[in-house]
Amino acid sequence: DKTPLLNSFLATALPMKPLRAAATTSQPMLTIQQIETIFFNVPELHEIHKDFFDALLPRVQDWGHQQCVGDLFQKLNLKVKSTKDSDSSSSTALLYKPVDRVTRSTLVLHDLLKHTPSSHPDYPLLQDALRISQNFLSSINEEITPRRQSMTVKKGENRQLLRDRFMVELVEGSRKLRHVFLFTDLLLCTKLKKQAAGKGQQYDCKWYIPLADLTFQTIEDCESTPIPLVQDEEIDAIKIKISLIKNEIQREKRTTKGPKAIERLRKKLSEQESLLLLMSPNMAFRVANRNGKGFTFLISSDYERAEWREIVREQQKKCDFSLTSLELQMLTNSCVKLQTVHTIPMSMNKEDDESPGLYGFLNVIVHSASGLKHSLNLYCSLEVDSFGYFVNKAKTRVYRDSTEPNWNEEFEIELEGSQTVRLLCYEKCKEDGEITDKILAKGQIKIEVKLSMKFTSREFSLKRMPSRKQSGVFGVKINIVTKRERSKVPLIVRQCVEEIERRGMDEVGIYRVSGVATDIQALKAAFDSNNRDVSVMMREMDVNAIAGTLKLYFRELPEPLFTDELYPNFAGGIALSDSVAKESCMLNLLLSLPEPNLVTFVFLLDHLKRVAENESINKMSLHNLATVFGPTLLRPSEKDSKISNSSQPISMNDSWSLEVMSQVQVLLYFLQLENIPTPDSKRQSLLFSTEV
Repeated sequence: DKTPLLNSFLATALPMKPLRAAATTSQPMLTIQQIETIFFNVPELHEIHKDFFDALLPRVQDWGHQQCVGDLFQKLNLKVKSTKDSDSSSSTALLYKPVDRVTRSTLVLHDLLKHTPSSHPDYPLLQDALRISQNFLSSINEEITPRRQSMTVKKGENRQLLRDRFMVELVEGSRKLRHVFLFTDLLLCTKLKKQAAGKGQQYDCKWYIPLADLTFQTIEDCESTPIPLVQDEEIDAIKIKISLIKNEIQREKRTTKGPKAIERLRKKLSEQESLLLLMSPNMAFRVANRNGKGFTFLISSDYERAEWREIVREQQKKCDFSLTSLELQMLTNSCVKLQTVHTIPMSMNKEDDESPGLYGFLNVIVHSASGLKHSLNLYCSLEVDSFGYFVNKAKTRVYRDSTEPNWNEEFEIELEGSQTVRLLCYEKCKEDGEITDKILAKGQIKIEVKLSMKFTSREFSLKRMPSRKQSGVFGVKINIVTKRERSKVPLIVRQCVEEIERRGMDEVGIYRVSGVATDIQALKAAFDSNNRDVSVMMREMDVNAIAGTLKLYFRELPEPLFTDELYPNFAGGIALSDSVAKESCMLNLLLSLPEPNLVTFVFLLDHLKRVAENESINKMSLHNLATVFGPTLLRPSEKDSKISNSSQPISMNDSWSLEVMSQVQVLLYFLQLENIPTPDSKRQSLLFSTEV
């Protein structure tokens, strides 16, 4: 409907004529310059849009599959100029923007060609646009000018850049950010030099290895140089700072203090996000030269590590090498021109119109795989990106000795600003007499894996829905269940804990690794129907499904274990800086919980501490357990959540992240207390009673 838009232009331009006429009198309301500023280009914009609508209308009225309208939008785009302040972007950002835009346009063109019939008149135009875009990107990514090529490689050969990435190198126990360039004949590790304002980028060569001399270090070599791990508490502290700075930036954008305050905050955000990307990766990727000198990179994804190995091994079959010190310096200097990755993957480098990613939960069903030529012992692993790096979230069971494995396993994966999900296939096999996991990387074998996915945003995942069936246990208030069962701790909690302590204490990632959703739902139905065979079912099920059932029970309580009423007080208590006041406040709040809630929590708390005692085997520290259970035990019902308050001057996603981190800190506080003293002996006997 063109009428509202064109009418708005007319309405805007209506007072322009009398104001312009009054400007020439002795008592003008506005000066000519002010009028020009207020009504800048309004008549021209009206004319442009009127011409556009007049040309578009007959084509829409006579619409058909062969009808084209792209030329009209192209003309409109050429006529309408951007009103953004050109000085708001740095010269460096302006240089990178065309490349980023063309790269995004190329992806869109691929999608358009995929869904446009080849007989459509737009099809050849889209092909031309894609060809032009690809030629532009190819010219940007050209390795070296012919003159430089003749100086750095043998005559008739071309040194080409295959890939470049920002990576973390481990140097004498310290993490260093590097820009790594893989050429057709060598691996070059560089560091971006610090330059004075206004000077161009320059790289400093840290080391290089000719591909002909490059080897990947063995498992024995890897074990000899352990990786210093960063504590989860440190990682979460950085994430909290990032969320707080993002909130401050949003507040500043609503004020009129000017761009300087925002620029200072952006600098702080850049520092924290760089620190997070430096500290997060823990997967070793080790290479060595012919003399055995090794270099260690830390990456977050097995997929990326396999890709590097695959490309290097392919090039090693056909590469030759010669390089003088002068040629090395020239090659290093040319990296500024050759780089394809211009910025570290941080949120501050995204434009305002770019998607911030998805926040919520992704339910994934891994159905089956086909295309295998030989029987393999195969399993799948799921990775998603978060805060600029990939994290392994779930894996299927190993389907043995089959060319068509059928897993049919469902997983619930939490997303934090995620944009990409990766599916990795692994073969369980023997190498040198030891059982190992071999990734089937891209390009090695073509496998078709069938998946189903369902996304639930955080807004809807926050709901705690009471069960209509009060005779069950899921979605029923804990005091009703304990009263019906005549117990202090619900039967489902006791049975799940007992089974996990019987055979799950050494399970790697217990409570963190997702269980199979169908098994969890089967256990849920059995507990809800008071099935007497539930204990037999549990013995036959994977221990991760039992852990998932216990988490689901607490997550589906109509009111959290810490209650809606006391939740704000717990959140306030954990923020106290005085340790004595904090302990007094937190313990008094804990003892204020209803009796079934308190006894159940203490029972669960003791169990989680016992799980953490096996951290060296199961990799579940107190902090990891607090991360898993904190939101489950504390997250308030939707009506009481701070997020539902739309007047908050921060984004829902950042607010949610801050709440989650607060919930984790509350549970971690109680997990780290050696004991929980009580003010009266009656309460003491209640708390530590073994009769449950």
